[in-house]
Amino acid sequence: MTNDINKVTPYNSEATKKSQVEDMFDNIAPKYDLLNHALSMKIDVLWRNKLVRMMKEDAPQEVLDVATGTGDLAIAVEKGTNAKVVGLDLSQQMLNVGVIKIKKLKLDGKISMQKGDAENLPFEDNRFDAVSVAFGVRNFENLTKGLAELRRVVKENKSVYILEFSKVEGFLGPFYMFYFKNILPAIGRLVSKDNRAYTYLPDSVNAFPFGEKMRQILLDTGFKKVEYKKLSLGIATIYKATK
Repeated sequence: MTNDINKVTPYNSEATKKSQVEDMFDNIAPKYDLLNHALSMKIDVLWRNKLVRMMKEDAPQEVLDVATGTGDLAIAVEKGTNAKVVGLDLSQQMLNVGVIKIKKLKLDGKISMQKGDAENLPFEDNRFDAVSVAFGVRNFENLTKGLAELRRVVKENKSVYILEFSKVEGFLGPFYMFYFKNILPAIGRLVSKDNRAYTYLPDSVNAFPFGEKMRQILLDTGFKKVEYKKLSLGIATIYKATK
């Protein structure tokens, strides 16, 4: 399954998945927040807040938010836990949008943003009290390597929090998949002007391991305890993986 997700790429080109993902997010950065909240009807805000409430129980002092994008989760983490947050992302254009947002909120003293690769994190072992990733692990070129890096930089007995799309199961599944594979990409193409970005989204979700499969991958990566919670009938899932 991990091999499947590693093969799903935004563009049909010879470039690596990593560089294609970077290009895609650079392309859609100016419209990303608008599309994200509109297409999810702002349910994504509720999902992030749920993750933050779970993290708050750990009382973290310093948090790494990987695949931070324009900083929505980094901002939610800072507001919900009062921790210092380092936001890291592959796309400079996404970070640029995030930096402006953070300055407007006067949070630039608490949240720092930097360009970097989730699979080669520029931090020492056991550095952070918590690590978060929202809708980012699906885009890793090498899922196993990326998860191992998240584990490496979090402290012993502390947790990595992953919010990721999963699949709606049961009778609502076909209706949701129709929206996800047909309506959502059409709106995404219209607004972002990127023909592939919002087709890649359902393709990558479809190939991504979720639930028990993802739990097992995290355990195989070396986490000692993994629990997960489905959100909104399974549209998304939060995984808490403890080192």
